[in-house]
Parts: sequence; C-alpha cells; structure tokens
Amino acid sequence: MSHAPGAGSDADPDAVASDAVASDAVASDAVATGAEAAAPEGLSWHRMHPVTPAVKAWKILAVAAVIAVQQAGENLRQAGDLLQGRGWLVVVGVIAAVVVLGLVYSAIAWRMTRFAVDDESVYLHSGILFRQQRKARLDRLQAVDVVQPLLARILGLAELKLEVAGGSGSGVSLAFLKEDDAAALRAELLARAAGVRRTEGEPAQPAAPEQKVLEVPPSRLVAAMLRSSASFVLAFVVVLVVVVTVVTREIGSVLVLIPGILGAASFYWTRFSREFNFRAAISPDGIGLRHGLLEQRSQTVPPGRVQALQLTQGPFWRRAGWWRVEMNVAGYSGGSEAQSAENVLLPVGDRDDTLLAVWLVLPDLGVADPRELLAGAMDGSGPDQGFTTPPRRARWLDPLAWRRTGFVVTDRALVIRTGRIVRRVAIVPHERTQSLGLEQGPLQRRLGVATFTVHSTAGPVSPRVPHLDGYVARDLLTEQSARARTARAGAGPELWLRPEATP
Repeated sequence: MSHAPGAGSDADPDAVASDAVASDAVASDAVATGAEAAAPEGLSWHRMHPVTPAVKAWKILAVAAVIAVQQAGENLRQAGDLLQGRGWLVVVGVIAAVVVLGLVYSAIAWRMTRFAVDDESVYLHSGILFRQQRKARLDRLQAVDVVQPLLARILGLAELKLEVAGGSGSGVSLAFLKEDDAAALRAELLARAAGVRRTEGEPAQPAAPEQKVLEVPPSRLVAAMLRSSASFVLAFVVVLVVVVTVVTREIGSVLVLIPGILGAASFYWTRFSREFNFRAAISPDGIGLRHGLLEQRSQTVPPGRVQALQLTQGPFWRRAGWWRVEMNVAGYSGGSEAQSAENVLLPVGDRDDTLLAVWLVLPDLGVADPRELLAGAMDGSGPDQGFTTPPRRARWLDPLAWRRTGFVVTDRALVIRTGRIVRRVAIVPHERTQSLGLEQGPLQRRLGVATFTVHSTAGPVSPRVPHLDGYVARDLLTEQSARARTARAGAGPELWLRPEATP
C-alpha cells in the first residue's frame, strides 16, 4: 500500500466520515407505503390461506394466558377462591370469549389482506381500521425466507418473508400460504428479481436445483454450546455459590443461582432450536440456508447480497479449531445472537467448513492462494501474509491484541484481523462498502493513531481497524473509497439471470 509522502500522524477530527462511497444496498424507496404503493391496474390479487385466522389467533390466547398467570401469581388465595363453586365457569367463559374475539379479529384481518405480484414489485394491502398499502421492489430484494412455526408446519402452511433493502421495517410478510404455494412463489419471486420474465401462458418458474455444501450435525452444535464462554462463566458461578453455601452453611445462597440457570437454559434452548439441523446449499438463486427445530426457516440469499462477513473463534473453541461465520445482509436487522439466526452463515465448523462458507460469498478472494491468506488472518499476528499492523506505540492502548490487529487489501475485498482472546476476521467486498470513517479519541490523538471504520448495513459485523498509524489510516480511507467506486462500477448486474444483462 502506498502512503502519502510527508504525511504525519497529527490528529484528525474525532470522527471523519467519507461520503465518497454511496450505498447501493440501502434505498429509501425499496419499500413504498401509502399512495406511492398504489398498484397498477390489471393485477391478479390473492388472499392468504383460509386457515390463517386460526393460526394467528392463538397468539392472542397466549398473551391472555400470560396476563392471567401474572395476576393469579400475585394473589394465589384469591385465585383459588375464584375457582371454587361455579367460579370456574367464569374463567372458562372469559377464555372462550378471548378465543372468539381473537378468531373474529383475525378473520376480518384475513379478509382485508391481499397481495399481488408483477415483474417489478410485490404489493400488499392490509389493515382493518387503518388501511396500509405496501410495495416491495424486486430489484432491491435481499433475501427470501420461508418460515414455518410449529402450528403452521402441522397444518402444512408457511410464511413467506421478503427482506428488502431499506432499513428497519422494510420487510414484507405473506402469512400464511400453503407450503407448496409458498415454495413456488419464492421461486417465482427470485426468478423475477434475477431478471427472468415469463410471458402470458408460460408455466411458472420451477425452483432452482440446490447442491448441499455444508451441514452442522446436532452433536457438534451441542458440544460448541457447552464449550462456549457462557458455559464456563456459568460453571464458575455455580462452583462459587456452592463453596459459599458450604462455608456459610446458608442454603439461601443457592437461590441466587435460579435466575442465572433459567437465563442460561433459555439461551441454550434458543440457540439449539434455531440452529438445529443447519444446512447450506448453493443454486442459481443464491445461498440456501435451512435450519430450525420447532420453527423451521428456509432462507435464500441472492448472489451479491451479503454485505460483510465475520469469522469468530472464542478461546474454548481454539483446541477444536471451530469458527462461527456471521454475515450482514441488507434487510436483516441483526439482533442479539440468541434472537437473530438469519444472520448466521455457519453456526460452528472446522477450518475447511469455515473456508467453504467464505467461498459461498466470495468465490474469488482476489489472491493467488486464498487459503494461505485466510490462515494468516485466522491464526497469524504481525505483518505475516502482507498484513499492515498498528505501530508499536499502540500497545499502550491495546497491550494484548495490538500485534494481531491488522488489515490486508486484495483485489476483491478488505480483510481485517482483530482480537487475541476472541479472534475475529472481518471481510468486506469492495463493492459492498457503504461508507468509511476515521475515529480518534484524545489518547489516540496524543499517540498519533486512529481507528479506521467501514460502515456496513445493520448486522453483527462492524468492521474496524483500531489504532492504525495516523497517515496509514488516512491513506486507507482515500484508497479504499476509490477501490469501492471502481468495484461498484464493474460489479455484475442486479438481474443476474437475464441473458442480455450478463457482461
């Protein structure tokens, strides 16, 4: 990398953002509402499956049951008195009324909801008191998910979720459709988003064939959870409380464990049920991800929609050589680890599985030996494999990880390496750069170092290189902005299956 001659390490402003790179993934008009979402004439409108009100009504009953349990728990004696004699009839009557009201409301909502599809957009009209019209543009389609909660799966139904670039709340949900209809509509939407147009009378586009490339066995998933940092923290707390109880002979100390054990059980169950039977496949439609125990989710991320990747390895996974791979996709919110499974590209895998997951997103990393480069990113430190690292004075700010921190630029992506206890590797394709920035706190300013930041879409990946030499960070900001513009200009077509659009 070339450095500007004569550039010193004097301070930049506390936050210097580069707006030279415009985002092609986050578009404010990706999902239009109100008058802007007015559908053209002549569309064929469809309703959800007639059983949808029954599938949705149970949520109202569940909320009512939770409220009742909370109220009864506050005064068990009054709750017991209420059930004496004919009091139970009142309880049954209230429950029946809640169920009936829930079904009536869901039925009216079903009647008022309809959707239509054309070559450009998906239109959804819904609402009872306040009517809502939504239009999701297919050229901004980021992912298509088929979600089957347990009750819907029993009834052979599925929810089709369209994740569209445009920030929080930009998704469109079609719930519920017959499972076969949802799969067929997903294939049709992906084909139209890819540029395939179907003439009148032509049969519907079949689902693209998939080739399975990754699979996580349940035994490895359980072992990975047990070897996580959370398990060791929980074990330490349990041992500490037991020792305190034995020494003080106060059994009340054990009660401290109950909230922690319940929280850990919830975390483990959520992680296991969401990532159970995880499989990844490739097809012309993009990356296909399948996972879930009770609620099954089938994701399809079209080509080029992954904005950034992150490889993570905790200290207790190092001996087994396991890594976790997460991704940023415009449209996915990227919530907490336990709540957001759609951002996971690989829950846990060995070195070969991890490199294969990277290959799914970036088949060409832009170097002659990508395996050697990634090995240096995952295990190396210092300037090995061409990495640029912070200066020695950065050890005052990060004494443990300053030698491991670094970055390398290839023809296709920016690769960032951070962390010593918890190792992280972030990969950002040049054409997916949203914007760039420099951050410099008072101590960094005094030491002449700065943090380089790549702003990506919402998700678990936040690429940044801390404590770079000031002139290195400034040069990287300028050069990476130019690389992003060049890569975006030469990127492949959004309509990746349209023959005339292929370079």
